[in-house]
Formats: sequence, structure tokens, C-alpha cells
Amino acid sequence: MEEKNAVAALAALAQPVRLRVFRALVGAGPEGMTPGALAAMLDVAGSTLSFHLKELTHSGLVRQERDGRHLVYRAALEPMSELMDYLAAHCCLGAGCEEITAASCRNC
Repeated sequence: MEEKNAVAALAALAQPVRLRVFRALVGAGPEGMTPGALAAMLDVAGSTLSFHLKELTHSGLVRQERDGRHLVYRAALEPMSELMDYLAAHCCLGAGCEEITAASCRNC
């Protein structure tokens, strides 16, 4: 993942409603969710939700698909995984996370 893509993804998630939306979509799995279902679940106004879904879609973390008359939103798990890999790429000074325990990393 390129730095500019990581920054865009992190910026998209750096807002409470968008983070809640993204987490809900990750939890929904491959079925995704309609805007109406998301709005009801998160108690967010439709117009507000639309703005946040647009931002998440532009960041590449969410995908939109039309299913008949409905839009379905899904978390884009591959870019999410790439972001996690990007963030952990230099974890533990290259020692590898599996080799470092939480106790030994307190001083990191």
C-alpha cells in the first residue's frame, strides 16, 4: 500500500460516525448492508450517513453495489488488510510480532 492510500484510509476512519459505519460493515460480512439498515442500526440520519458512506467509498475501504433498486455497501476487506499490513510492516523493529510478547513490548 502506498503512503497516500494509507493516509486517505486513516483519514476516512478518523471520524466517529465513519468508524462506526465501517465496523458495522465489517461485522455484516459479505452480505453487506443497505443504507436504511445502517441508519437504523447506528441511529444516524440518512443524509448524514450518505455523506459518510461517500467518504468511506472514496477512501477505498467501502464498496457500493446496486442490487435491483437497492444499494448495498460492503467493507472492502482487501484494502483493510493492506492497511493493517502497512501499519505493521515495521512492527517490533523487524523482529516479527509473533516473536514479541506483550510483556516484552511494554518498553517499545
